[in-house]
Amino acid sequence: MENIRDNLALVLGRIAAAAQRCGRSPADIRLVAVAKTHPAEAVRAALEAGAAIIGENYIQEARAKFEALIHCPAQWHFIGHLQSNKAKYAVRLFQLIHTVDSLGLGEELDRQAHKAGKVQEILIQVNISRETTKSGVSTAQAMALARDLAQLPNIKVKGLMTMPPYFDDPVRARPYFADLRHLRDDIRALAIPKIDMLELSMGMTGDFEAAIEEGATLVRVGTAIFGGRS
Repeated sequence: MENIRDNLALVLGRIAAAAQRCGRSPADIRLVAVAKTHPAEAVRAALEAGAAIIGENYIQEARAKFEALIHCPAQWHFIGHLQSNKAKYAVRLFQLIHTVDSLGLGEELDRQAHKAGKVQEILIQVNISRETTKSGVSTAQAMALARDLAQLPNIKVKGLMTMPPYFDDPVRARPYFADLRHLRDDIRALAIPKIDMLELSMGMTGDFEAAIEEGATLVRVGTAIFGGRS
């Protein structure tokens, strides 16, 4: 587990350097340590090394880790595709859900959040690249979805999330990150009540530095911290 400590320190250093290169404060970028398929012991090691946010892709896997680490201070973010029938578990476990891509899912999260007595913070997932294999609303649909989600009393939209195509050269992902930032700015300009548009969740192990330079506030990094998936 010593590698996790060293890896985390390297990633945090790269985040700080990327922020400084573009005139941003490193404090404005938060690292989501993506623990998909990695055991609770690895997550514990990351938390002890200074990770503050754990990202999970699967509800069942996340529930087991959450229970094992319930006494460890951490925020938990859901970053995978979420089915409506798992919404109640997502609301119980996660401070922020990155992947809301339909009004129907938003309405179910709203119902479950009402039952839990909380306001669930979410991001709208946007399929900037328009890849058929990826979830997310189109750029054209995002504004309408934001307006609809704003009507739900137990939902709070905090920003946008995207996954660009995979490129060997992270510079090629930069236009997709810039497009999400422009969309965020366009939605923010509408001043929709209950829509904050504070967060841009974009960038992973291969391209998070380019994402930071284009405005990311949340970067989702797994392999560079935990190593290859189990």
